[in-house]
Amino acid sequence: MIKPLADRIRPQTLEDVVGQEHLVGEGKILRNIVEQGEVPNMIFYGPSGIGKTTVANIIAQKTGKALRRLNATTASVSDIKDIIGSLDTFMTPNGVLLYLDEIQHFNKKQQQSLLEFMENGKITLIASTTENPYFYVYNAVLSRSVVFEFLPISEKAVEKALVRAVNFLSENDYNAYKVSVSDDVIEHIARTSGGDVRKALNSLEVCFMATVPTESGELVVTVETAEVATQKKVLHYDKDGDGHYDVLSALQKSIRGSDPDAAVYYLAKILSAGDMPSACRRLLVIAAEDVGLAYPHAIAITKACVDSAFQLGMPEARLPLAEAAVLLATAPKSNSAHNAINAAMYDIEHIDTGSVPRQLQNVHCDGEGDLPKGQHYLYPHDFPNHYVKQQYLPDKIKDKVYYEYGDNKFERATKEYWDKIKKN
Repeated sequence: MIKPLADRIRPQTLEDVVGQEHLVGEGKILRNIVEQGEVPNMIFYGPSGIGKTTVANIIAQKTGKALRRLNATTASVSDIKDIIGSLDTFMTPNGVLLYLDEIQHFNKKQQQSLLEFMENGKITLIASTTENPYFYVYNAVLSRSVVFEFLPISEKAVEKALVRAVNFLSENDYNAYKVSVSDDVIEHIARTSGGDVRKALNSLEVCFMATVPTESGELVVTVETAEVATQKKVLHYDKDGDGHYDVLSALQKSIRGSDPDAAVYYLAKILSAGDMPSACRRLLVIAAEDVGLAYPHAIAITKACVDSAFQLGMPEARLPLAEAAVLLATAPKSNSAHNAINAAMYDIEHIDTGSVPRQLQNVHCDGEGDLPKGQHYLYPHDFPNHYVKQQYLPDKIKDKVYYEYGDNKFERATKEYWDKIKKN
């Protein structure tokens, strides 16, 4: 029985691992630990298909320990006893490195059965979980382990793994044919994989299986085959081209125009293309640029929705992002802060605006020629309503007005408040 492609081309060194540079890159913490050879008990936390098992295998090779694997969804205490029974035998002269997948499915008793051997070093535990270990792993195990968070793989990194896989298949399984896999196929599979390398490799393998060679011996994997293999069609959405920015522009203009139907449509198009980060970034921009001070809480709510989306991952991430898009589309609008900062930045870049007024500067020692002596800053909290009139802008632009109150309810109320205070 032929192993799945993902297992057959599994990296054997840290250099071949795609993604996780924050852990296994040159000089990073996990790489340094592995190279030192003294491996602590560890918990790998992150989505499936992003390299947790691969890194555990490489660590086992480096340590010289016997590798044992258990999946907590099917393993029992007796399986752990079998591993314990093999300790101090010629089978495990240097101890055991136990890779325990989905540790969150072990109950407290099963997890605690490992503690004694984790402490004396006979078992080095590497546990993996797709759930937050601080909620699903018992404290006694957690306190004896180092937690490493594995992140979803970037599209570029997935593409690198796919190219490696194409070369492997071309040189081995399909070496009798002239294999052709276009960049569009690679990019589509990577984009629809959701950062899951295993899923991407499985899709590629299906593409090869489903492609019928021509009479001339060519095996051409098409985009249409990739669409079927991934169950997603190719959208006209080039992340580095006009299509990408056209859809993002349409999303922002639809929200600015207070059209929630168009907003969720363009959001769906972006998410269907696998580009959740761009959608999140654009929604945060819209909250500040187009809703702004008309509804100041919008940016905090949008940020909460974006954080939830990254925590959930697709497809569930579509829900909080849709909530943010509809909220922003139906919220009152104001670009007063946007206009104010643009006007201020224009002046800073194009005219001489002068120095910070003396009364606003950090406290300096007066020189002999400095008159009048003293800083003369008026502390607003010492005055009624926490306000006192004084100059804040530099002398050369002291009468400049950058911020104009918007005509929405919040800014009108703010203006009325300050007009009353400043008049008195």
